[in-house]
Amino acid sequence: MSTLDLHVSPLGRVEGDLDVRVTVEDGIVTSAWTEAAMFRGFEMILRGKDPQAGLIVTPRICGICGGSHLYKSAYALDTAWRTHMPQNATLIRNICQAAETLQSIPRYFYALFAIDFTNKNYAKSPLYEEAVRRFAPYVGTSYQPGVVLSAKPVEVYAIFGGQWPHSSFMVPGGVMSAPTLADVTRSIAIFEHWKDNWLEKQWLGCSVERWLENRTWEDVLAWVDENESQHDSDCGFFIRYSLDIGLDRYGRGVGNYLATGTYFEPSLYENPTIDGRNDALIGRSGIYAGGSWHPFDQARVSEDVTHSFYEGTGSLHPFEGETNPIDPAVGARQGKYSWAKSPRYDVPGLGQVPLEAGPLARRMAAGGPGAAAHQDDDPLFVDIVDRMGPSVFVRQLARMHEAPKYYSWVRSWLDRLDLKESFYTKPTEHSEGRGFGSTEAARGSLSDWIVIEDGKIKNYQVVTPTAWNIGPRDGAELAGPIESALVGSPIVDADDPVELGHVARSFDSCLVCTVHAYDGRTGRELSKFVVNGMV
Repeated sequence: MSTLDLHVSPLGRVEGDLDVRVTVEDGIVTSAWTEAAMFRGFEMILRGKDPQAGLIVTPRICGICGGSHLYKSAYALDTAWRTHMPQNATLIRNICQAAETLQSIPRYFYALFAIDFTNKNYAKSPLYEEAVRRFAPYVGTSYQPGVVLSAKPVEVYAIFGGQWPHSSFMVPGGVMSAPTLADVTRSIAIFEHWKDNWLEKQWLGCSVERWLENRTWEDVLAWVDENESQHDSDCGFFIRYSLDIGLDRYGRGVGNYLATGTYFEPSLYENPTIDGRNDALIGRSGIYAGGSWHPFDQARVSEDVTHSFYEGTGSLHPFEGETNPIDPAVGARQGKYSWAKSPRYDVPGLGQVPLEAGPLARRMAAGGPGAAAHQDDDPLFVDIVDRMGPSVFVRQLARMHEAPKYYSWVRSWLDRLDLKESFYTKPTEHSEGRGFGSTEAARGSLSDWIVIEDGKIKNYQVVTPTAWNIGPRDGAELAGPIESALVGSPIVDADDPVELGHVARSFDSCLVCTVHAYDGRTGRELSKFVVNGMV
């Protein structure tokens, strides 16, 4: 048995701190531990505050998906205060949430993920020179327009929300905006410009409608070779190059998925409730685990702290959740190794299991049975996973697939706005209540649970997609999704283990990643390298 001298730092390209320790044997990762290295404590900040404090505080959790934080915090209060939601308000919330995600898709692809395609380890690929020409940081022919045009969708967010990021215009009972016809017309023009110049011209090489006709993996392969425009588009090249360098062969993960769903059909969510949420969703919620689909139920969510730097062991539902930090040095002696908790879901017949959140999870939910007429019904990725299994490539393709899908939804929502009707209904501010709000941020399911007593926040728990994916082992010693996905990764070049970067970045976790590798036999920590085209 051979071992590799390996220590990668940093692995990610976004904010925060994440260490990943891996054991490597005979050129294959055999085990991994994800360690969130920074405590933030937003739940503690919110204790005792006015219930609407979450609208201000939670969007500051993230500078990339602050709109998603606002969206779910507003719905948490809507359910706790039993508000009335005008249909216009639901449409505006949908439009802005989708605009933020549409901004994130190309920005993430070019600035964070595709840079690794230029790694010298792929120089033997016949497509390598083309990859460098397109995706080299700052100077690539696709990199520059992709990153620049990614800013266009959030211009629409700013039109309705006043600013982006860190807007607080979504409030219980609606939105604090009064758009004019000029605002709507301008928003349509911005989205059309983005669609014409990036989504169709550069990414797809075809119309949005043509891409969305793909329902199986065979359809996608036929689409690539259908004509020169599609074959040579960034999407066509991404598919061809990923298969050539083997991104379809590792990064599987736990193979079980969670989507809490997002975007509401306005006529079905005028009076938001926790129980009525699933049926009103356009982007469906659902659990796919053990080969079966299950409806999502927030009551089955828990957070385990056995290996997290918080008091106690075991798991609690977020309504009863506790965020009581301890000294990491003390925690380490108790077997704790991360500031992240371990979200788990009680799947019928399987018990408490780790679930992957993110675009692939959303695509699996969209392919499940029982879709209503207003809901996303898309079998493409169920077919792909059945044929190929999950992987770095499949996870990334799922993210990109949502660009044409969400664009088409946004355009329909803009057309449905009725500027003569209300955008806000003043709520009754109940002094007692419990609320749950959730959405699908670009990176996955993002949820708030709020408990209100005596007109103040008694408890507030935020469960992020990054927590679902990078959480440590739980009390049953089950590895989290990224810990599982790293296992089996080949390390071709110990001096430049780009494969670890591919896996971590396919989840797009909002944490900078540091990787330590250990000798599988002796436990000895090995040496250091940087795996980044840019930092």
